Amino acid sequence: MPDGANVPGSPVTAADSPPPGSTPPPDALVPVDGSGTARARCILAPNPGPMTLNGTNTWLIAEPGSAVAMVVDPGPDDEAHLRRVGDLAAAAGQRIGRILLTHGHLDHSAGAARLASLTGAPVLAADPALRRSPGERSGPGGSGPGGSSTGEGLGPGDVLTDAGCELRVVASPGHTADSVCLLLSADGALLTGDTVLGRGTTVIAGDGNLADYLATLDRLRALADEQQLGTLLPGHGPLLADPAGVLDFYISHRQERLAEIRAALAAGDRTGEEIVARVYADVDRSLWPFARWSVRAQLDYLAGCGELPSGISA
Repeated sequence: MPDGANVPGSPVTAADSPPPGSTPPPDALVPVDGSGTARARCILAPNPGPMTLNGTNTWLIAEPGSAVAMVVDPGPDDEAHLRRVGDLAAAAGQRIGRILLTHGHLDHSAGAARLASLTGAPVLAADPALRRSPGERSGPGGSGPGGSSTGEGLGPGDVLTDAGCELRVVASPGHTADSVCLLLSADGALLTGDTVLGRGTTVIAGDGNLADYLATLDRLRALADEQQLGTLLPGHGPLLADPAGVLDFYISHRQERLAEIRAALAAGDRTGEEIVARVYADVDRSLWPFARWSVRAQLDYLAGCGELPSGISA
């Protein structure tokens, strides 16, 4: 994918890139597959595209020497990828004990049921509809979307130690309502799903909320200092070695975008199309439909703050 293209659901321009010093090189030059930390290994899914960068990062988590591993975000329902995940764990002498989802978007979760059937591992998620108990069938009444699984959740502060190392759940709503991050404190690392990406910025999805997202970014920024984080392990793109700097950029970028939306409204724009044409004028027009998602989220935020003029159509 060309450098400067968009991240999942979010058009990216030069203005959306991290500041000098934290800007990763183009994805094509970054060895995403196999990257990670002492306890986290990236297994890149074969689903590259304008919405997924190189593809979805599936993470295999285990303490060195552990007989058990956990998988974070199995990715798409791709048989070869899912079997590769299982094979890499087996080659390290590990069985997969749990499957965790950072959120329910299909590029992260669609392969969960199949991986569960291959390994016998339960699926844990914040969204009850995505959970799956060991041996539970998928589909209606099971763990598929719209099901009613009895599997385990991922609640704020929950700690998972199956793989010999501690993974702590950090609620991070905003990109979606069910988004979570996972703190791997032994490595000074945070798995971020789509809340923070390896390049560019993320979109606020249909069930997401910008106010929640801004609050999440503030919490993660404080966590970066409290835990002295050294690495962010994203759901797409390369790992990031300056968590505090990246989060500072994300926070300032959102405030800059809100300022641009306020300026567009002050200039008389009254529809989402007009605002996109002004604020995202330097973005390829083929990406404007995704920009509309961001504009809609920002207008909703301003409405909640009592700042939205009458007669606005998102």
